[in-house]
Amino acid sequence: MRNDAVTFKIDWWIILIYIGLATIGLLTIYAAVFDAEHPAIYDLATSYGRQFLWLTISLAAGMILLLINARFFNNVAYIIYGFAILLLMATLVIGSTVAGSKSWINLGFMSFQPSEFAKFATALALAHYLDKIDRDFNKTRTQLTAYAIVLIPMILVLLQGDAGSALVFSVFLLVFYKEGMSGRILVIGLAAVAIFILTLLTGKTTVIIGIIVICGIILIFTKKRKENFWKIFGIAALVITFSLSVDFIFDNVLKQHQQTRIKIILGLEDDPLGVGYNLRQSKIAIGSGGFCGKGFLHGTMTKYDFVPEHHTDFIFCTIAEEQGFVGVVLLFAVYVTLMIRLVIMANRQRSTFSRIYGYSIASILFFHFFVNIGMTIGLLPVIGIPLPFMSYGGSSLFFFSLMLFVFIKQDANRKDIL
Repeated sequence: MRNDAVTFKIDWWIILIYIGLATIGLLTIYAAVFDAEHPAIYDLATSYGRQFLWLTISLAAGMILLLINARFFNNVAYIIYGFAILLLMATLVIGSTVAGSKSWINLGFMSFQPSEFAKFATALALAHYLDKIDRDFNKTRTQLTAYAIVLIPMILVLLQGDAGSALVFSVFLLVFYKEGMSGRILVIGLAAVAIFILTLLTGKTTVIIGIIVICGIILIFTKKRKENFWKIFGIAALVITFSLSVDFIFDNVLKQHQQTRIKIILGLEDDPLGVGYNLRQSKIAIGSGGFCGKGFLHGTMTKYDFVPEHHTDFIFCTIAEEQGFVGVVLLFAVYVTLMIRLVIMANRQRSTFSRIYGYSIASILFFHFFVNIGMTIGLLPVIGIPLPFMSYGGSSLFFFSLMLFVFIKQDANRKDIL
């Protein structure tokens, strides 16, 4: 048995990319909320000082994780998951409400979001469950149990009113697909989104007529008309039923500000001084950066608070304004490199647990990256999720770091664990 200690098998490129992104994030927060009376980047009286402290803690925790036996994370996965579920349930009772969501627990000296911890815990629990020879994902029981592992925290987060964080859990579908789930489920999901949007844009009557026409054409040109009639009829009935329910879902499930954000994205409403203010100011800040940007500490739109949340969910605006198109392209390149590297690392794992866990964190990071930037440039509704390793926030930085370093440890000992 080989010694399970830190060796030179550690993927130092991933660690360098992590440190690079976290450092860029820290400097961007420094530029966004710079206070001339507190110029030291480690001053705890400032947001950048507290972020510096959390980065130090995260790095220290990451180094400690590299010293722990790699099998430990598999062995305690359910314990960590159970603790995360208890935290999410406790948040519904004793949580603090921030920005309309009861998703924070205030400890007095600090506040944190249990949903950030739940993403990490769910990735561990899912990997542990599927890390068995008899866990054939083609079996219905295995699929239902795997879906339940994801749905339980997702529903609890949704009950907190944090739809953005709840949506992150849907990205585990990519992991299920990679492990053998039928691609039809992904197609059905995308089709549901398309029908939802089309119903909002054109109205349910138009969508229903379109569905009937399309199904009629398919039925006319199909060879086995009698055999396929009831199958086509059933699909059409389901789609029409879903279309008829869109208005109810939109009006009763989504909050008012979420409805307005979706309407703004779809061009159904204009609210430049209300809910749409963030998006409008975000686009102006990004566009003002030009090709090379205004320079470090010279971002007027973000520095003077014309863009709300410019050091948290909208930190991309600060980067785009100060570093311009060149800086944005370089940032994209670093993130894409990170995610491609994570997928490559996941593919080379000998352990099922390590492979599935690797796919999980790669998917989570991709979702955060894609949605955060998509919402700041107006391609997606504003749902309030951080840009990994860069947005201000101790709990998000810490748990993103935790997720990453656990996988780095798994990869470092991939030849020793099966």
